[in-house]
Amino acid sequence: MTGKISRLLGGALLALGLSTSVQAELSPGDAAPEFRLQDQNGKWHALADYRGRWVVLYFYPKDDTPGCTKEACAFRDNIFAFEELGATILGVSLDDVDSHEAFAEKYSLPFSLLSDADAATATDYGVLKKMVGFRFARRESFIIDPDGNIAVRYEKVDPAKHSEQVLADLKTSMASTG
Repeated sequence: MTGKISRLLGGALLALGLSTSVQAELSPGDAAPEFRLQDQNGKWHALADYRGRWVVLYFYPKDDTPGCTKEACAFRDNIFAFEELGATILGVSLDDVDSHEAFAEKYSLPFSLLSDADAATATDYGVLKKMVGFRFARRESFIIDPDGNIAVRYEKVDPAKHSEQVLADLKTSMASTG
C-alpha cells in the first residue's frame, strides 16, 4: 500500500509543479556507475580513465549561480591540497560544454567540469531532480576510491564548507585503505 501512496503523492506533486527526485541507492562500497562525458574543453572523460586514483565527483545544479560558484571556487582554492593527495576533482552538471567553458574561464577553475546534458550520469548516480519542464542535478558528491568504488557519499552539501569536508574525509579514507 505504501508504494501506491508514494506513486500517487509523487504524481500529485508533479501535477502541482513541485519537484520530485530520482534516487539511486548508492552507498559506500558500491561500484561507482561508469560515465563518459565531455569537459569544458571538449575532452572526453570516463570514470575508467581514473582507475588507480581517488576521484571527487561533485554534482551541482547550474553554472554561474551563487551556491554553485561558491562551491566551485572552494574546490579551486583547495586544488593544491587535493593534488598533493593525488586526487582528481570532477564537477558535473546538466549544463552544456559552452556554459562550462565560460564558467571555468570566469572563475579560473583548474579542474574539469563535465557536461551531462542528457542527464544519464545524474540519473545513474541518483542525483537527478525533476520539476515540471525543468531538471537539474542535486548538489551531491562522491569520493570514489582507486578501484572505482564509492568511498563516501554526500547527500547534504553546504557549498561554503564542502571542499574542506571532502578534503578531510578523503584523507581519512586514504588512511583507512593503507
